[in-house]
Amino acid sequence: MTDTMKDRARQLAVYMIETGATVRAAAKHFGISKSTVHKDLSQRLPNYDPLLYRQARAILDKNRRERHIRGGLATRRKYRGE
Repeated sequence: MTDTMKDRARQLAVYMIETGATVRAAAKHFGISKSTVHKDLSQRLPNYDPLLYRQARAILDKNRRERHIRGGLATRRKYRGE
């Protein structure tokens, strides 16, 4: 793993922990794909910084549990014309 990938994985984790951002929001913020964000956090970060990985994993799991609610709210806004 290159230093650039390590740094990016670490920056992604810190950003998500501080803001509670979703994978989609983090990808948009850093200008990379969602799959890159997911790979960095799920596969690369545990080898580099296990403590930071556990904290980021908690955010990912929380977002996964809440995603059906966000989808419903987005649909509601769409049909209300907001």
